[in-house]
Amino acid sequence: MLYSTPRYLAPFHPKRVPHFFTDVLIIGGGLAGLRAALSVDPNLSALVITKDGLEESNSAYAQGGIAGVLAPEDRFEDHVADTLRAGGSLCDAEVVERVVREAPRRIEELIAWGTNFDRVGQRLALGREGGHGRDRIAHALGDATGKEIMRVMFDRVGQARNVDVWENTFTIDLLTIEGRCRGALVWNGRHGKTMVWAKQTILCTGGTGQLYRETTNPEVATGDGMAIAYRAGAELRDLEFMQFHPTVLYIAGGSRSLISEATRGEGARLVDRQGHRFMPDYDPRADLAPRDVVSKAIVMQMERTRHPNVYLDMTHLDPQKVRARFPGIALICAEFDLDITRDRIPVRPGAHYMMGGLTVDAEGRTNVAGLWAAGEVTGSGLHGANRLASNSLLEAMVYGTHAGEATSRAAAEQDDDFEALMLENRPVESVAEPLDLADIRNSLKSLMWRNVGVRRDGEGLQEAAENIDRWGRYVYGRQFADPTGWELQNMLCLAGLIIQAASSRQESRGSHVRTDYPETDDQHWHRHLVFQREAEDR
Repeated sequence: MLYSTPRYLAPFHPKRVPHFFTDVLIIGGGLAGLRAALSVDPNLSALVITKDGLEESNSAYAQGGIAGVLAPEDRFEDHVADTLRAGGSLCDAEVVERVVREAPRRIEELIAWGTNFDRVGQRLALGREGGHGRDRIAHALGDATGKEIMRVMFDRVGQARNVDVWENTFTIDLLTIEGRCRGALVWNGRHGKTMVWAKQTILCTGGTGQLYRETTNPEVATGDGMAIAYRAGAELRDLEFMQFHPTVLYIAGGSRSLISEATRGEGARLVDRQGHRFMPDYDPRADLAPRDVVSKAIVMQMERTRHPNVYLDMTHLDPQKVRARFPGIALICAEFDLDITRDRIPVRPGAHYMMGGLTVDAEGRTNVAGLWAAGEVTGSGLHGANRLASNSLLEAMVYGTHAGEATSRAAAEQDDDFEALMLENRPVESVAEPLDLADIRNSLKSLMWRNVGVRRDGEGLQEAAENIDRWGRYVYGRQFADPTGWELQNMLCLAGLIIQAASSRQESRGSHVRTDYPETDDQHWHRHLVFQREAEDR
């Protein structure tokens, strides 16, 4: 990015805004954030801030399930091997080993708390998804696992007397002094700005799918956490690795709803407009190849057939079992007069999951003192260049647990008499000419989908960089008064970093596909690309 991003997006002065104090501040109310809150020592105060309602998170929309070695015939070594194989050789093997071995404990914890996973008799009903060599996906309500898990988490957090939740509250920026995170500047429609001072802060803000025109992510997934952390001096890595889910419902005028990979685990097939089952032409694992392989194949088949989508076919499966296993998908498709037991479902890829993010250690600690992170906002090393299906809820549970425990220990060692500090950001001269923020946002999303999507090349990335730079020059020169402007500034910041990373990595690996560099080049690119903005001491 040639333009300079400001340290703080909005003006504030400690004598003109209210203050709030908490031991642990958790920004984000998805699974990672709520699990972190439940790990905070009951003798300490915790505040969870989420920019929408608690129900609006990628966690709540997760369909497939949570992966773990739960069957007698399965082995930790097999789950580890599948994760490493999918990750394009950029996974951290120690991280993978640790998370996989902790998986059964975290799933049993969810069961003990009241999560009703689907069962066959007394046994968990375990499914299989792309890249997994065994049936190891625990799921709930057929295809609404995230909804069921988050129901339990909402109840648990509601019962925790030391945890407060502020919904519909936007985090504008992290507050740092002398390189240490001291909390955050937040805003909501009722109180305006508030300076929240915390001994320790955990970022659990989720992903970035809304940077793309086609995405499975809810409206809240605009990458705010990564952007505010970058402005505060945190290290980010692996931003070129955006995972595109292969099967997103594609109907003009309809929302881009996820069609779970579990459908293919149950026997669904991908076919083109002629009814040809094409995945065996691209990979011996056919419809159960990892997501990056399937997404790339779908795009190529769409080009070959000159058709805007392919189709997911479940018409050969038992109708009763299909409806019982996928009631949510059946309901969504029925709204468009599609019967999933009789009709093929039109699908194409969409932005789904960001493998990169804040660099963290085993406990979620970042390079910024007092700042921790868990979940999709991180580049923990678990996913590498391509996430294995159903490892994301698992990561959120494991890292949320450890981040909450670690911040509790750190906060307990600090004095209780911490106070508001003199930190301000002065207003800049306002610009009279209004901006159509919705138009810029739509243009950004279309640009990212067109030039930084499933397939990329140097020329397209250069065009994207020039556009982002042009927009950033005048968008970042303004101080906005509400989340519409702050979100756009965050999206431009993160889009610029993703484009830089994708331009730099001159090879194809995992979800990052360069048509001008189609081969994997371990000699030059078996490494992580890191970005860090120099933090300004205030």
